[in-house]
Amino acid sequence: MVGLALALVVALVFAVRLALFTIYWADTAHRDQPIAGWMTPGYVSHSWDVPPELIRAALPAAPAPRPGTHPTLSQIAEAEGVPLSDLIARLQVAIDAARAE
Repeated sequence: MVGLALALVVALVFAVRLALFTIYWADTAHRDQPIAGWMTPGYVSHSWDVPPELIRAALPAAPAPRPGTHPTLSQIAEAEGVPLSDLIARLQVAIDAARAE
């Protein structure tokens, strides 16, 4: 019984996460948002509906600030010593090229 209860709790947690994720990204206000420093590469990928590999290829590899976290674009720019505006411009060019295809 305890195992079944734990399995149901885990399933419920994942179901709630899926529902929240779906509701958040279904809102058109979260689509094609202007790229900003607080965003992670994954957020940009979801917002602009492009493959994460495209975003990763356009960005320099940067270590996560803490294990289990994802670096923001500001943190990546700082780690690489490039202006955030250059990093955002590079991402926008890659996104525009992918959407033109």
